[in-house]
Amino acid sequence: MAIEASEHELKGKVAIVTGAGRNIGRGIALALADGGAAVVVNARSNMQEAQAVVAEIERAGGKALAITADVADPAAVQKMADTAAQKFGRIDILVNNAAVRAEQAFEGMTLAQWRAVTSIILDGAFNCVQACLPHLKKSGAGVIINIGGLSAHTGAARRPHVVTAKAGLIGLTRALAHELAPDKIRVNTLTPGLMATPRPAGQPEPQHHSHVHALAGRRGEPADIAAAVRFLCGPGASFITGQNMQVNGGAYLG
Repeated sequence: MAIEASEHELKGKVAIVTGAGRNIGRGIALALADGGAAVVVNARSNMQEAQAVVAEIERAGGKALAITADVADPAAVQKMADTAAQKFGRIDILVNNAAVRAEQAFEGMTLAQWRAVTSIILDGAFNCVQACLPHLKKSGAGVIINIGGLSAHTGAARRPHVVTAKAGLIGLTRALAHELAPDKIRVNTLTPGLMATPRPAGQPEPQHHSHVHALAGRRGEPADIAAAVRFLCGPGASFITGQNMQVNGGAYLG
């Protein structure tokens, strides 16, 4: 019999969600907490945002901890994992959501600008998995979710670093799904479509967004992505690993 989400199917689990202070990351943190998991809410530097998410979770009767750490910094990530394990006693779920979506023409891009993006998206996932892996192995039912990007499949101008890094997450997912299966760790990518989340002040809409049209007739909301992540983390997805789940309202059929 399938287990309904309302049954707190994640009770007793501990999750780390990177980039969880706002938008999709915040939605994922709230959804996992609603499922019964204790959640580490990570932000790179904005502790106020992270603590606001923790407050939401605690008001609803859940457990959470705010930790600031730059995922591109291995030492900071290790400290985050150690703190999470000390606080909650275990780590069962890792959601690699932290990302930046800079735009710049490839011709004038420096290696430093390239690495500023790839170090967060791709290296950040590497750092987080490395730091959490001993705990995920002990879990006996560990889960890693990498949050992908639609442009990794469709391509996009002025985003070579973002497209490459997000595509790299799919390769990392497939490699780790093979390698970590003996440790009973499932690894999947979840790729959102065009989202309705607000953009930073003064930042224009990316050009490639004008070419994306969802069959569902709307843009995605954080809750749409969070619900799918919660499912992938739960017992109902116990036979799913190495996959890239598209949650895009029909904007891309792949």
